[in-house]
Amino acid sequence: MNSLFTSLDWAVFAIYFVVIAFTGWHFSRTKITSTKDYFLGGNSMPMWVVAISVLATSQSAATFLGGPESSYRGDLTYLATNIGGILGAIFVALILIPRFYQNKVSTVYELLKVRFGEKTKQRAGVMYLVGRVFASGARLYMAAIAVSMILFTNIDPSSVITSVVILVTVGLAYTYMGGIRSVIWSDLIQLVVYVGAAIAVIIYLLGQIPADFSQIAQVLANPGEGQSSKLTLLDFTLDLTPAGTFSFWACITGFVLLNIGAFGLDQDMTQRVLTCKDAKQGSKAMINSIIFSIPVVLVFMSIGLLLYVFYQRPDLMGVEGKDVVQSFNGENVTIFMYYVLNEMPAGLRGLVTVGVVAAALSTLNSGLNSMSSVAIQDIYKPWLEARKGEQDDFHYVKAGRFGMAAAALALGSMGILCYYWQQYTDMPLLSFALSVMVFAYTGLLGVYFTAIFTERGNETSVALALVAGFLTTLLMQAYVWDSVMGMINTNWVGVRLAFPYQLCVGTFVSLIVCLSGKKQPQEANKLQTVSQ
Repeated sequence: MNSLFTSLDWAVFAIYFVVIAFTGWHFSRTKITSTKDYFLGGNSMPMWVVAISVLATSQSAATFLGGPESSYRGDLTYLATNIGGILGAIFVALILIPRFYQNKVSTVYELLKVRFGEKTKQRAGVMYLVGRVFASGARLYMAAIAVSMILFTNIDPSSVITSVVILVTVGLAYTYMGGIRSVIWSDLIQLVVYVGAAIAVIIYLLGQIPADFSQIAQVLANPGEGQSSKLTLLDFTLDLTPAGTFSFWACITGFVLLNIGAFGLDQDMTQRVLTCKDAKQGSKAMINSIIFSIPVVLVFMSIGLLLYVFYQRPDLMGVEGKDVVQSFNGENVTIFMYYVLNEMPAGLRGLVTVGVVAAALSTLNSGLNSMSSVAIQDIYKPWLEARKGEQDDFHYVKAGRFGMAAAALALGSMGILCYYWQQYTDMPLLSFALSVMVFAYTGLLGVYFTAIFTERGNETSVALALVAGFLTTLLMQAYVWDSVMGMINTNWVGVRLAFPYQLCVGTFVSLIVCLSGKKQPQEANKLQTVSQ
């Protein structure tokens, strides 16, 4: 494949990076003297900006590249996962966010300190850090695929690894000084860029397809004999295997839990909500973000449908079809970028590739800031003050910046590892990006459900529950499951469970383990009621 990047495309890139650099510089000028300023923006961020920031963070390079790929290869069932998103966001807005504000926490894991003690907060923070390295590392890897195609015209290991290093360096550079304010306002810019780029692709594609909307819709609804409609939104088939990942039943079970974990128990998302003035504004930001995400996801899914017409329906294109043979060890992952780099004109091509980078940096920067926040507030600060007493608040701001650099190193390493992990599992991009989040969420969900809805559990059962959730998820991975079952019962070798159901099983195991802790005194459970 020959990259056709021109000076105009690089000029678009340059303008984008100048704007981002200016944003980081501008907020670095704001005097930051406390961890509240650095990690929570002084609780002064406007609700609408926070909603956009949450939306931008939830939409990553996985959506930008994986969304079109999903509808190109399949249909619109991924869009139905927003059912779980809405239900999960409502739970978070009504149950979790009021408790976060009532207890004046900087990280969501401080809530567990109120319920179970200091060590529990630290252990939950460690589990979050592990999970965030997995999740953000996977998204970083996907963005690196696009950058590698732009810079090196291939996705060889050395090219992807170099692209990972470039993305991490750029992301760290403008997040390092400005704290959460810089991240949130940058997210606004990133969202405008990558949604605008996606809309530009749709307009250009429609101009290239010599058929009207009704003809396109008819072909998508009836793609051919023996093929199901590509406009299918709800799949009511009860299939627990990976083939049923986006079924209706997965949407109302596993995806509800996934979104509770993502929006309520993952500091990466929740930190933004905590920058609002109060719980009411934070809850509004959360609900608005999930509602606005539906049309954004639809835009990217629409690109995939139009690419299907462009490449696979010569009857509508009036030609013998476009020959696309782009493979990644048997897994086609580059159809969107292939189109962008080979079919789109100069300038517009640069804008769209900037959109991919914007999606990646939005997710990367939020991960860096939230990981630094948890590492300092939940782990380092309690450890240091137990040994040396209370420290000046600015010390923790400096420590937070050091923690951010360490987080960048961890995410970069994981991004490189994901190159080989995704090849081995042979999972589609979107499923891979979502499935890695399950490892940490199973344990956290079980622990928080116990903390909020029961009087049981203690420091020991919480620690065991976090480990049990992680190990249960690990056991259900194909590369572990087949090895273990081969030694126990060969009839179970090859059995696969879709990741939404893995999340259900892992959460249940974690919940049971956490509940095994003895009942807590009524006065110790301060989370079951929230003052209004």
